[in-house]
Amino acid sequence: MMKKILVTGANGQLGKEFKDLANFFPNCEFLFLSREDLPIHHFDLVRNVFDSFKPDFCINCAAYTAVDRAEQEKELAFLVNAESVGILAAVCKLHNTKFVHVSTDYVFDGNANSPYTEEDKTNPTSVYGASKKLGEDEAFKFCQDTIIIRTAWVYSIHGKNFVKTMMKLMNDKEEISVVADQKGTPTWAADIATAIMRIIESEKWISGIYNFSNEGEITWHEFAIEIKRLIGSHCKVNPIPSSAYPTPAKRPQYSVLNKSKIENTFGITLKDWKTSLKQCIDLMN
Repeated sequence: MMKKILVTGANGQLGKEFKDLANFFPNCEFLFLSREDLPIHHFDLVRNVFDSFKPDFCINCAAYTAVDRAEQEKELAFLVNAESVGILAAVCKLHNTKFVHVSTDYVFDGNANSPYTEEDKTNPTSVYGASKKLGEDEAFKFCQDTIIIRTAWVYSIHGKNFVKTMMKLMNDKEEISVVADQKGTPTWAADIATAIMRIIESEKWISGIYNFSNEGEITWHEFAIEIKRLIGSHCKVNPIPSSAYPTPAKRPQYSVLNKSKIENTFGITLKDWKTSLKQCIDLMN
């Protein structure tokens, strides 16, 4: 039976990955809407789209992701990452639409020393993190049929991200410096999109929060070193402490996610971060 899937934030990194995947799911009819097509903070506009398209699933890829700018644009961050999520969830509830919302490791304070589980206490330390945490709460408040995917360190062939920035810097400069005391796991956006589609295809809908990233535990510096190796750059990459690169928003020192719940519940197979990074860079080249 044909599944109808509405994807918001269609021009972002993750939204574009769903566009790339769509042809591999001929039993699904997709409607991709960008911020310009559908400002998700307008309840009536959202309801009109749902009335017309009648989606079985709504995947919310729309987000305010400018982590540092959010410290100055607090109202906008909360409008997009929290209030709008509540509106989408409420309309999903009205239409019996299953809701998938994408969240972040920034809901944690980064003070852990072992991978975060879905049950660990949240304690965001930035406006961005606080807005994403409230978005999670709003999603469950208005639609119990919600799956939240928490992810981290996302990159893609699309949009702006760490991998693209490093590739450009390594081509332009002889020497760069990268933070070496923050640990996490890179996540290829294509793998997130694939995992979400596997959940939808599985016919096994169990609402709740699920962590998802690639496998591994590295620093940003180690991430940069592997990018350097894969592109064959001769740029020198120096390790520096976070204190040498101050930012308006506090970054989690540790944001590795435990993914056993999504593996055990949906049979999702996780890829090693190096495998996915190579595939992504191969595509870029």
